[in-house]
Amino acid sequence: MSFLAPAAFAALAIALPILLLYMLRLRRREVLISSTFLWRQVVQDTEANTPWQRLRRNLLLFLQLLILLLLVLALTRPFITVPAISAGKIALLIDASASMTAVDVAGETRFSAAIDKAHQIVNNMNPQDVISLIRVAEVAEPLTAYTADKNELRRALDGMIVSQGAGDWDTALTLAAAGAAGAENFSIVMISDGGLGAAASLPSNIPGPIYVPVGESANNVAITALATRSLAGGEPQLFAQVTNYGDQPADVSLVIALDDVLRLSRSGRIPPRSQLPIPFAEPIAEPFETLSATLTFDNDVDDFLALDNRAWTVQNQVKTRRVYYVSGTGNLFLEQALRSLPGVQTFRGNAENLALPAAEFDLYVFDNWLSNELPAGDMLLINPPNSTPLFGLGAAQGPADEFLVSAEESPITAFVDLDEMSLLGYRAVSADWAQPLINAPDGPVLLAGEINAQQIAILPFDLRDSNLPLLIAWPVLMANLLDWFSPADIVPLPDGLGVGDVLSISPPLLADSLRITLPDGIIRELPIEGESLAFTETGQLGLYRLEVLQAGEVMQAQSFAVNIFGAGESDIRPLAEADLKLKLGGGAATVAEDEKLGLQEFWMLLAAAALLLLVIEWIVYHRRLQVPTLLRPAPSRFNWPWGRFRNSSA
Repeated sequence: MSFLAPAAFAALAIALPILLLYMLRLRRREVLISSTFLWRQVVQDTEANTPWQRLRRNLLLFLQLLILLLLVLALTRPFITVPAISAGKIALLIDASASMTAVDVAGETRFSAAIDKAHQIVNNMNPQDVISLIRVAEVAEPLTAYTADKNELRRALDGMIVSQGAGDWDTALTLAAAGAAGAENFSIVMISDGGLGAAASLPSNIPGPIYVPVGESANNVAITALATRSLAGGEPQLFAQVTNYGDQPADVSLVIALDDVLRLSRSGRIPPRSQLPIPFAEPIAEPFETLSATLTFDNDVDDFLALDNRAWTVQNQVKTRRVYYVSGTGNLFLEQALRSLPGVQTFRGNAENLALPAAEFDLYVFDNWLSNELPAGDMLLINPPNSTPLFGLGAAQGPADEFLVSAEESPITAFVDLDEMSLLGYRAVSADWAQPLINAPDGPVLLAGEINAQQIAILPFDLRDSNLPLLIAWPVLMANLLDWFSPADIVPLPDGLGVGDVLSISPPLLADSLRITLPDGIIRELPIEGESLAFTETGQLGLYRLEVLQAGEVMQAQSFAVNIFGAGESDIRPLAEADLKLKLGGGAATVAEDEKLGLQEFWMLLAAAALLLLVIEWIVYHRRLQVPTLLRPAPSRFNWPWGRFRNSSA
């Protein structure tokens, strides 16, 4: 054993004043007597003649000297040399992904075991070592800068929490590699169960991470798929799948709840390392908005990860879009395109009747024709014959055979290839509210935008004057336009929205704020400051409730689900060092290959022992001063003083 601060042994000199106090100070036990008049002179003579006393055996003195010894030893910081994982400048990466909640390590979670291993690394670090803690969850984040302060590192470890999503190891390794700048002895240490995914490559001058594995078992059964589908006007059909990632067969039951009310259940036996589609042959007849599934097991099934035993989805129904179509020239290409799109119900109008029908439609398509009064709904205008209050038509332009997609990120022009398109002529269009999406040399040939809560797109040319209907870009463009026009949900309804995914929200035009209720009941209020918002607080599994507000009133509401589908976290089989495959410049190192020496200190144990002895010394001291009790009766006041008084020193 060695000492980091041996000079602290000089504090043992404090024992001399303690001994002197016990030799100089007279300590007498209090005794009740009738009078001290006859004894006063005797006491005075004793005090005058005995300034020094012989040091006697005393329990309090022994405890006080022992407390002093323990405190001095704690100040000297004794240590022993022990094997350490690494030394120098260390980036310590701790896996906080969902798989780390598995309870296969001596009845505790893998995350707790990882924190214990991290504490060992911190406790054994040398005085010149510095460590930075990086929590690897759906967002990798450094919790501390590089520091040698063990207390700061311990507080960060104790405050770390596990997440419900996958770990972002790409970002974590990038953050760790940045710490190598200017370091002579640099190491990356990863404490994980091996579920790293496709880790990015590190520079060749960065040493391979040291991998500290946690986890013992692969036994886990998970819900890996849950979705509903329905055709327009039809009843929804349920699809589910359960996967057994363990090495033993598992008998499971899947219980389905509609809007939190139990309705269906299916049971089955899943072989090891296999998937089992759960059949629901009959469609769901009763109406519902949300659907949840829960796995239950027989008593002999080992399932160490509970997060993937539940899944949620919302009803996903193909909507029928009612389209009112009028053509002044009888455009067969346009009519065929409308009828071929799924979920579109087309109603053809009479071009000779310039009035609109009384019924409302989701979309109005006018080709070489305009009504006397424009409708209040969404419109697709192809070669409009005249100007309107919404737009103005200019002189004829063209021909053109080169076109530029000016808004490549627009969903309308996605996958639209116009390299082979040619155009005989088109009209110039002026509309301040519209954005040019496709431009010819002399002006736009496709414009789209919103005005007065209407979505309007304009193609200012006759389709018969171009080869566009003969290109593959034509049905793609029409499908994109119909998707853009259709009454969109506030958010899309993806089946695979996972923890940490960013959700794009498209609120209605007149909305001023959003209210989102998280699965744990916490409410978030978001002001609307643009056409779309990005919601990033998807860190919890379960159902989220989204409400669109206008002046405090709910305009529209919708639910969406976040699940843990996929083998990345549900396959909890721990990986050994030899099985870990990383795309790393220096290769992956193991603990044994990179073993170094560290220091294990004991000052905290010595300080705790000193505190315990201090409590014992306090108890002993006060027991000597306690007043007489029924078990220890006071002397009788009628006894003569010389029969009860004894002048003795402790």
